[in-house]
Amino acid sequence: MKVKVDDSMTEPKRTGLVTAERTELYRKYEKLKQILSDMGAAAVAFSSGVDSTFLLKAAHEVLGEHVIAVTVSSCWFPKREWSEASEFCKKEGIRQFVCEINELEIGGFCENPPNRCYICKKEFMGRIREISRQQGIPYVIEGSNMDDSGDYRPGLQAITELGIRSPLREAGLWKQEIRELSREMGLPTWEKPSFACLASRFVYGEGITQEKLRMVEQAEQLLMELGFRQVRVRIHGTMARIEVPPEDLERVVQKEIRMVIIEKFREYGFSYVSLDLKGYRTGSMNEVLEKA
Repeated sequence: MKVKVDDSMTEPKRTGLVTAERTELYRKYEKLKQILSDMGAAAVAFSSGVDSTFLLKAAHEVLGEHVIAVTVSSCWFPKREWSEASEFCKKEGIRQFVCEINELEIGGFCENPPNRCYICKKEFMGRIREISRQQGIPYVIEGSNMDDSGDYRPGLQAITELGIRSPLREAGLWKQEIRELSREMGLPTWEKPSFACLASRFVYGEGITQEKLRMVEQAEQLLMELGFRQVRVRIHGTMARIEVPPEDLERVVQKEIRMVIIEKFREYGFSYVSLDLKGYRTGSMNEVLEKA
């Protein structure tokens, strides 16, 4: 079943001068809507992040009741993210299904090999596909965008093998363009910091446990409560390696803040606390693979 794209549906407000870049941005948005319309119905892998929120909103505008959200409940998914996902679906009137997975029971996951993301994504995207089939929905879609093509992303292989669609990449949308469209659509996630699963905080080869996942979640939550928006706490044994943007490096080492971090991190179970002078960057754990 195809759904006709209705121009009266909610779309970004076209404000300001229409530059060549903005014209291209809206061309991509129209292409995205057409891709979704051609599907007729879709199940969105929804994590409440910038990309999946924008994709779910666009899909709901185009497909209406023929779209559902499927959120994975697992050890690596922080409680704050789950709350935001649930609240968004209720506000938008979107049917949400919860897929509970204990990834610690997935064969090979806890050993944390370099292809850990493939192992995990193959499992939970497969479960999402099962839910979509049970609901009579032919397509599962997820929020990878053009920026995801550059880093080491073994999870994309699992997506391809399972036949999962990535409409944002198909439409040629980059992260910053998704943020811009999200801002114009009034989505609260337009300036939300990037997030990746908590398992990505572990150096490859280090065993992943429930306790260590909890340590990382608590540590990152503390940093956000202290006013740091974009953070990562990488774990190396019982040592925490903090990543914040370069502009926040001076603030994080101020005595009052530094002492709070040291005290609380030790309560969480860390023996040592370090600061990465290179600052926040995505995929920092993959840098050791590049040198190998």
